[in-house]
Amino acid sequence: MGFKTGDFPPVDVDTFLDKPLRERIRVLTSHWVEYGFGSPKMIHTIYVVKLLVLYILAGAAVVTWTSGVGSFWEIGAWWNEPIVYQKFVLWTVLLEAIGLAGSWGPLAGKFKPMTGGILFWARPGTIRLRPWKRVPLTNGDIRTRLDVTFYLAFLLTLLTAILLPGVSSAALPAGTSGLIDPELLIAPIVLYVLCGLRDKTIFLAARGEQYLPALVFFAVLPFIDMIIAAKLLICTVWIGAGVSKFGRHFTNVVPPMMSNSPTVPSKWVKRLHYRDFPRDLRPSKVASFLAHVGGTTVEIVTPLVLLFSTDHRLTLAGVVLMVVFHFFIICTFPLAVPLEWNVLFAYLSVFLFLGYPAADGYGVADMSSPWLTAGIVSALIFFPILGNLRPDLVSFLPSMRQYAGNWASALWAFAPGAEEKLNTLPHRPTRNQVDQLQATGYPRAVAEITMQQAIAWRSMHSQGRGLFSLLYKHIPDLDRWTVREAEFGCNSLIGFNFGDGHLHTIDLVNAVQSRIGFAPGEWLIVWVESQPIHRGTQRYQVIDAALGVIERGTWEVRDAVEAQPWLPEGPIPHLVTWLRMDDPESARAAEPAHEPPQWVG
Repeated sequence: MGFKTGDFPPVDVDTFLDKPLRERIRVLTSHWVEYGFGSPKMIHTIYVVKLLVLYILAGAAVVTWTSGVGSFWEIGAWWNEPIVYQKFVLWTVLLEAIGLAGSWGPLAGKFKPMTGGILFWARPGTIRLRPWKRVPLTNGDIRTRLDVTFYLAFLLTLLTAILLPGVSSAALPAGTSGLIDPELLIAPIVLYVLCGLRDKTIFLAARGEQYLPALVFFAVLPFIDMIIAAKLLICTVWIGAGVSKFGRHFTNVVPPMMSNSPTVPSKWVKRLHYRDFPRDLRPSKVASFLAHVGGTTVEIVTPLVLLFSTDHRLTLAGVVLMVVFHFFIICTFPLAVPLEWNVLFAYLSVFLFLGYPAADGYGVADMSSPWLTAGIVSALIFFPILGNLRPDLVSFLPSMRQYAGNWASALWAFAPGAEEKLNTLPHRPTRNQVDQLQATGYPRAVAEITMQQAIAWRSMHSQGRGLFSLLYKHIPDLDRWTVREAEFGCNSLIGFNFGDGHLHTIDLVNAVQSRIGFAPGEWLIVWVESQPIHRGTQRYQVIDAALGVIERGTWEVRDAVEAQPWLPEGPIPHLVTWLRMDDPESARAAEPAHEPPQWVG
């Protein structure tokens, strides 16, 4: 891998796309093992520069300049200042809401332009996705001028709270420089909710499941309670993420993540995470150890230690471990690229647990009322519990399933030439990603092979084996079709995705269909919900954009994780629980047609 030159798959560009899809997936997954996406180092450098200059240096300069805590390079003077902590949280929310933090740039499928976010959300006529149909005054899927006004006002109120000086409080420790005026937080809290009720995309992009509670704590709680509540919040995020890694999925996340890391240059080390490269690309024992000791155990045990420890050395060890944990994630450059979020959480680990340790009166038992503690804990764990029991009701972000591998996912399949219709979507500020790549200078075949690396990546995860199995069943001539990773495709339609299949459900399909009008059989979507924590199956849907849902069913997770990415033994079994029978074409499309035998309910 060079600075400007990536590691493109070693294929004959002129003939590779004529090969069967299974063979293409086999070649591309084998290449992924040693090179990941194969991005040139220049791409990672762009992310590092953005992180250092825009987020850390500019953020520290703005936050310290407006808070009266000294110069930004005098870290020892401000690292434990409460107002700096508050403003860094708001700075992060602002960048996320603009689209300049997570899900930005080429590694998130944004090639030209590299930013989504504000280009979509400040533009009337683009698609919006309401979270709940029963909420009044949220009908429709078209972004209105009122939506744009709410969104821009949200950004403005965040910026205002960052730029204005803080106010003093008698409850603050001696020598500190104040807090954000709680009155300045009322407007961004209200607008957070209004924007989210009108469009869940903005709420999730601004990471409302984590930062909205923090803003509420800043606005309504006295200082000591605010710090303890913030500790409960960050530990809920960590522990929720750790619990979500129980089961069969997460082990499949680690090998492709390590393979994609530019900080792991050794092919030998990357191969260690697979059972028998190139014949067997299922996770090895090394990958399992890293997943459930380095991941699950650290995320559950360490936060509990930090929350209750009154021993300085033990607390320091826990903080160092969590800082290393987050910087390890940064070094892997995961596809959603949440680098700013990881830097913030590393800083919060230091600020909350070393700056205000439990031994100094900031432990859980020091909150002003046990009823307040119980209420905050109940509120924080409500959506993670509900989302793991009923993932169909809660996005994986409020469910705290970051990196868990247990995600709602989808693949899109277009009949020959049909994908081009997406470029006619009104008010869309981007084109299809394959066209974006060509606009940056990629030849058409190279751009297409690059896009197929994304579906190869999906096939290396548990859901990919089930989704490809459905495509092989429903589309006999799949080799001729264009298959896309829905997370990438969704990014180019609504400006954001963070691995969340709830952003490209049938609601998005219907919104696109109402504007474009695909013919039956032109755009087929296979979509699967996350696995409930107490069940061994995942529920899927097969959707024809013109006809709606044509099939529902389930598959066993154990079958998905035991299959090879390219399905050399054929599609995994699945159980059909419902078929659309009122249309002859869709009924025929839903007939089981491939071995191994599949159950029909």
